[in-house]
Amino acid sequence: MPTTILVVDDDRDIRNLLELYLRNEGYQVVHASNGAEALKTIEKQKIDLVLLDIMMPEMDGLEACIAIRTNHQMPIIMLTANANDIQVIQGLSMGADDYVTKPFQPLQVMARVKAQLRRYFQFTTPTSSKEKISLQYVSIDVRKREVKVEDKLVSLTPREYDILLLLAQHADIVMPTEQIYERIWKEEMLTSHNTVMVHIRKIREKIERDPKRPTIIQTVWGVGYKAAARID
Repeated sequence: MPTTILVVDDDRDIRNLLELYLRNEGYQVVHASNGAEALKTIEKQKIDLVLLDIMMPEMDGLEACIAIRTNHQMPIIMLTANANDIQVIQGLSMGADDYVTKPFQPLQVMARVKAQLRRYFQFTTPTSSKEKISLQYVSIDVRKREVKVEDKLVSLTPREYDILLLLAQHADIVMPTEQIYERIWKEEMLTSHNTVMVHIRKIREKIERDPKRPTIIQTVWGVGYKAAARID
């Protein structure tokens, strides 16, 4: 199956420009001119990555991002006219994975698309033979990239899912914070540990019965985190 990119922008020229470069890279491309059209397209066919403009009529990119993340985990790259815009921060907090500022260099967009797809496909393909992993009352369907808490489906962002899966595949083994960061972000951790800590907190809020007293994702002070398959 070819990798399919959904380009969502109300500007036809931008859609056509991105399609030209994406097709040259071997990707299949589909278009949408607003968020509502994008959602209909995603429900009709398999989409591997979304390039999503923020400012659009009918349904803007932020609304669309929230709606997409309700049921889907593919990478989302936001297209924005202002890199300092509060909307960029909102988009990232709502589940977007990256952003590109207009006017952009098409080759820069291609590089970001490749990076996001590389990470996405790596974690879509299980690194263990198990298709389903259980952590106490949480179950992970690796093939579907779905997480259930006591049989109720919960929505995680791609990075939240990737972190949870990484820890689950190494259950009861302490993983250093630096290793988690480098495995998920694919780069050396040069800043503080706050990035991983924030994502762990958000995961706990979604899967733990009591996020303030977590039993599934446990902190090993001064080292990192581990996923506990059973309650001691």
